[in-house]
Amino acid sequence: MSSRKTGRKAQTGSGRRGDPPDEEGWTVVRRPGLGPVRIRVGANAPEEPEPEEPEYEDNDGGMGRWDDDERGWDDTRRIEPTFSKGGAKGGRKPAPKKPAAKQPVKKTTSSKNRTGVKLRAPSNDERAAPPRGRRTKSTAGKSSSRSRGSARARKSGRTLLGNVVYGGAVVALWGAIAFGGLLFWYGLNLPDTSGLYNVKHTPSVSIVATNGEVLSHRGDLMSGYASLRDLPPYVPAAVLATEDQRFYWHFGVDPIGLARAMVVNFKAGAYVQGGSTITQQLAKNVFLKPDRTISRKIEEMILAVWLELRFTKEEILTLYLNRVYFGGGAYGLEAASERYFRKPARALTLPEAAMLAGLLKAPSRYSPTNDIDLARARARVVLQNMVNAGYIGQDEAHVANVAPASLEGYAARGSINYFVDWVAEALPDYAGKPDTDVSVMTTIDPALQQEAERIVADVLGNEGAPVNASQAALVAMAPDGAVRAMVGGRSYAQSQFNRAVQAKRQPGSAFKPIVYLTAMERGLTPDTVRIDRPVNYGGWAPENYSGRFEGEMTLRTALAKSVNTVAVQVAKEVGIRNVVSTARRLGLQEDLPSNLSLALGSGSVNLLELTAAYATFANGGYGVIPHGIDEVRSDRGEELYRRQGSGIGRVADPFVVAEMNNMLKAVMIYGTGRSAALGNRPSGGKTGTSQDFRDAWFVGYTADLVVGVWVGNDDGAPMQKVTGGSLPAHIWQAFMERTQAGVAIADLPDAPAPVETASAANPALPAAHETARGEYGREYEWEEPGFFERLFGIGGDARSTLEPGGRR
Repeated sequence: MSSRKTGRKAQTGSGRRGDPPDEEGWTVVRRPGLGPVRIRVGANAPEEPEPEEPEYEDNDGGMGRWDDDERGWDDTRRIEPTFSKGGAKGGRKPAPKKPAAKQPVKKTTSSKNRTGVKLRAPSNDERAAPPRGRRTKSTAGKSSSRSRGSARARKSGRTLLGNVVYGGAVVALWGAIAFGGLLFWYGLNLPDTSGLYNVKHTPSVSIVATNGEVLSHRGDLMSGYASLRDLPPYVPAAVLATEDQRFYWHFGVDPIGLARAMVVNFKAGAYVQGGSTITQQLAKNVFLKPDRTISRKIEEMILAVWLELRFTKEEILTLYLNRVYFGGGAYGLEAASERYFRKPARALTLPEAAMLAGLLKAPSRYSPTNDIDLARARARVVLQNMVNAGYIGQDEAHVANVAPASLEGYAARGSINYFVDWVAEALPDYAGKPDTDVSVMTTIDPALQQEAERIVADVLGNEGAPVNASQAALVAMAPDGAVRAMVGGRSYAQSQFNRAVQAKRQPGSAFKPIVYLTAMERGLTPDTVRIDRPVNYGGWAPENYSGRFEGEMTLRTALAKSVNTVAVQVAKEVGIRNVVSTARRLGLQEDLPSNLSLALGSGSVNLLELTAAYATFANGGYGVIPHGIDEVRSDRGEELYRRQGSGIGRVADPFVVAEMNNMLKAVMIYGTGRSAALGNRPSGGKTGTSQDFRDAWFVGYTADLVVGVWVGNDDGAPMQKVTGGSLPAHIWQAFMERTQAGVAIADLPDAPAPVETASAANPALPAAHETARGEYGREYEWEEPGFFERLFGIGGDARSTLEPGGRR
């Protein structure tokens, strides 16, 4: 290294066995066991102050000029001399110095040479600046810390990857401990598993009428235990291909299927696919309640693993086939085979096996008694799954698709089975899936049921054929929604399709009371006057059935004579969305069009819901849920379900309901329903006829009974001028006269209708309205009921309690 002082004479140093000094005065000293060391005499002598040098402008963030610590890491100095001033620590520019206090800069050498030999101990006031470009501890603390950290990491032998692996192992260990503790906790609270061994007895369901008469049996009394070795091989194959293709490979829980279901549900944003195995489904069906909770899912997995450890795969599959629910009140494969095809399970064909396997995804939706076409479409999916899984060939699937399964129906022939099917389908929602025999106490009245069946058969037999009317349905219920009679069709033996519940048809003018109820709630009255005249809304010009216009008339008369133009004007006046809201409030669940044609019944409804909507008029303004189950008990006497409360609660102002009853009574007195009048017994009702006479309705009520009737054809073929005032009204009147003859006469919830008129856009509320609303609050507001209130009738306003028969 050369000195920056060019004018000074080089000094020479000496040492034992040293080489002669070089041209700059340095002497090389050799020692045993060491390499050569260069020294110079007078190297540590003080030097004259050097002139100030300008600060260096560096391009590395101010790091071009910086000094080392007072001492190195090993408490020694570097051997290389420095030619820069001792600056401030951290690489900052030093503060301006006063000339008088300026200290001379001394050149120093390191106390250690390159071989580690200590030459001289430095004094405390000496500061040796490192060469440019080398960082110091004071200005690069973070860098030094990282260096020391790296040194410690190298010393411990652990890299970044090693740290990650180590941390992952610790987390996995604690996760395993936590998971084990969770399993142990849920294991302590698992349900009793002793019921699993009672598998040779599939549960039976006894449907009991209000008088204690057993209406029907479903379950073990018509079936038995299905053994896997007795079944055709394609029966279990259809179930495995559809429900659990990796059944023979997993340990009770299928991680692959679970992950796939989670991905599908995440993408869909809703629960659309389940990841449960057959073993998990067995555990759920036998031991657990049908709750969708994380706790129940964990218990299900634990029980599934326990089942896999306890039983063989064949035993688990056999248990599953004898326990699973196939819809229609059929628990187990044998019961389902008898229920739908009237044959034992060992005689099932490939198309029938595919149809039954397809039911497992959604028994109610894919039930062949509900929709045979949908059930066959689902069977085609099952057959393709069997082909993909290698159980059958494509040719076999093609033959099965060409000749699909046909529904043979239940062995019983009576129309009561329409009601029994409806109750059996709803039973799991009320009492779960029982593993013992149960008795279901229903709301059905055998006397009313028999009369309903007889009258429907008689009227259709005598009057139906000439006017091309082949089917009819009837629902009778108490004003609280309890179904007393149900006829879902002309013959259950010929067709199990329940037209009272499953058919969705246009109600025609039978929907108009909902329009007028909306108007009454907005200040109009039965005596409000409107003009029957031609109207046109965007090119749509509704016409009356009579083909003429009668000018001014009250709303009472317009409803009684079923005037279309006035109904559309009123719907326009009050707002069609408000009409839809009223329909929802009364219990109509189907999608309804938000256009003015809805005022004439262009939406679709089913007979059960429409009849329940009229029950609100019969009971004074309380919403109802049509129901057929009062109580469910096990064969041991355990109460599994008991209906409580009285339904939704109040949904309409009592004075408004009184006005509606006043108007609907006029229909029976001088309107389209006069052919259904009951003499001196107060009654209200409304006729309905859809376009081209495809559907004819009559829904009417007294203080004790609400009855709805529909007449039409399954294929939607038009009838020959059959209106709601003809065949449906005849069936309704005959049924009411035969069943209500011995019932005391009672008035409907009614009140004199005020004569004042008002506009819905600017209603001048009559005094009578103010009086009625003052009794129940200044403004009546209907509150949406909770889920359990709507489903089970739990809760509700205490004032809404209805006595048997609908009277208060």
